[in-house]
Amino acid sequence: MATQLTLVGYARVSTADQKLDLQIDALKAVGCIEIFSDKVSGASTSRPELDACLRYLRRGEVLVVYKLDRLGRSLKHLIEVIDELKNRGIGFRSISDGIDTTTSTGRLLFSIMGSFAEFERDLIRERTNAGLKAARDRGKLGGRPIKINSEVGERIVELRGEGKTVDTIAEDLCLGRATVYRFLKSQLPHIA
Repeated sequence: MATQLTLVGYARVSTADQKLDLQIDALKAVGCIEIFSDKVSGASTSRPELDACLRYLRRGEVLVVYKLDRLGRSLKHLIEVIDELKNRGIGFRSISDGIDTTTSTGRLLFSIMGSFAEFERDLIRERTNAGLKAARDRGKLGGRPIKINSEVGERIVELRGEGKTVDTIAEDLCLGRATVYRFLKSQLPHIA
């Protein structure tokens, strides 16, 4: 006789105006014994009911969602959550997407998704590094623009010329140390 897995559901809608009924009905239909639900945007980092759900789950149980996009803010976040579940001995199932990590096929599909997410991260990193290198080759420096008016700039140069340290200048002018360094480097690289 096969053991019945304990199913715990999670549902989410993006706004308070939307209804959870469809998701909750589907989660109940597959046998979820407990259902947690949030009414927050998918991009939100604060999802109290998801946090509570993840704390509630125990080894051997299965987290069930109606659709993958109800769980993760992004593919990267989704992979992280499901990897965490796997490490804790908890399965994952998405009703609409046909993914069930308690089966060999579901684990394969999830591994493929993870590979695509890693590939995407690598591509983004490569493009970012190539863009930064191209900018450096053209003489551009990265970082935030320096927002110092001419009066403050003149005072920085004057104080530095008097032998004041960057820390002292920053404190005297109520500026960040890094801001003073960036300004000096952009204006007078030889005295920074």
